[in-house]
Amino acid sequence: MANENDHRAQQEGLRSAGIGLVLLCLLLQQPVAATASGFRITNQSLGAVGQAGAHIAYTPGSDASYYNPANMVELADAWQVETSLTLLNLPQVEYRDARSPLFDGSSESELFFMPLLHAVSPRYGDLRFGFSLTSPFGLSKQWPQPFPRASAEQFSLTVVEGNPTVAYEPVSWLSIGGGVRVVYGKGEVDSTVSNPPFTQLAPLTSLARSSEGTDTRLGYNLALTVRPQPSWRIAATYRSEVDLDLSGDGQLGAWWGTVPLAAYSGSTAIEVPLPAVFSLATSYTLDRLTVELCWDRTFWSSFKNLDFVYGQNFSGTVFDGFDRPIAKNWEDADAFRIGLSYTWNSQWTTTLGLAYDQTPVKDATLGFELPDADAWIYCAGLRYRASASTELGLSYMYHRTQSRTVNNQGVAGLPGIDGTFTEGGAHALTFGVITRF
Repeated sequence: MANENDHRAQQEGLRSAGIGLVLLCLLLQQPVAATASGFRITNQSLGAVGQAGAHIAYTPGSDASYYNPANMVELADAWQVETSLTLLNLPQVEYRDARSPLFDGSSESELFFMPLLHAVSPRYGDLRFGFSLTSPFGLSKQWPQPFPRASAEQFSLTVVEGNPTVAYEPVSWLSIGGGVRVVYGKGEVDSTVSNPPFTQLAPLTSLARSSEGTDTRLGYNLALTVRPQPSWRIAATYRSEVDLDLSGDGQLGAWWGTVPLAAYSGSTAIEVPLPAVFSLATSYTLDRLTVELCWDRTFWSSFKNLDFVYGQNFSGTVFDGFDRPIAKNWEDADAFRIGLSYTWNSQWTTTLGLAYDQTPVKDATLGFELPDADAWIYCAGLRYRASASTELGLSYMYHRTQSRTVNNQGVAGLPGIDGTFTEGGAHALTFGVITRF
């Protein structure tokens, strides 16, 4: 009977892993919008969503392979797999211009599906191995109105990361871990400058840009956990910077009414840095309650500009504005997080989380592609252990951005922003299945 039960548990685990691989196909097709500072997406698992990303020091599940691979040594000696799906809703961002209602705009409300996968192996000697499939960065904004669509009619970035990891415990109070990051990126940009309201285009009536590019790069991650006593953990993790060179095809066009006056169709490329992230956290378990405090810094200062590179030089032509670098000069950004996990009994566990996330975007370089602002993040989660091998979970996150008034200079021949951004934010609902076999 024991062998039959073990076989059934293994079959359940393999089915969950298979679901995760199917979800990869969906993930590669979905642009994902950022829910943290800049276009970083912090919450990549059921537990992380339920605790506002305060999930570094105490990671009792297979998502330790992503958040802190050093903690994989503490898991039960069996296969553990989490497959989860996040429904991410982005409400409209409202923009009201101080100069003219003709410049007002509202971004499109959007809904995305973000599948995730985490797995940890049994022990192999002194080692544990893990694998995570995540979307750690992403961006999507669409503005249909004339003023904002001049720079961001559609602006999207999809990032998918496969992260094999390993953990080792040299002594009972210390564990280390790390892994290789295989990062795939895909970017799409469309923008249309029209006359009116941009009367300086005359005699042209519109200029349009469309570009798409992809790239795959490698990075690494490192992790360390110290356990001064069984209930207390201190942890640090580091994820390296990965610089994507999104190369592909682009089109430019200039029109007088419906008559094309100039066009380009050829190569295009743009560099997009995915910044390094350093996290420092501590957790303490008191009976059934675990509290974690976490600070992380995202090194956004590596993001200097947006510079589209074409197969020819357009300086002095009608396409000159599309060929100019757009300064960004973002700043490093801090986030402060607290997470609570309470085990009521052998079946039910609840989580709560609160975070304050600083934006890296300066007033001087803020644009419609990402009208970012400081944010408060509120989270809650519930998990139910249906059997010794299966656990079900549900987590919710509300990302509340603050209103932001900006007055900056124009770029690439376009007027600057002089107005207020309101609304926006994000809602995320994550469903997950955790299996052990």
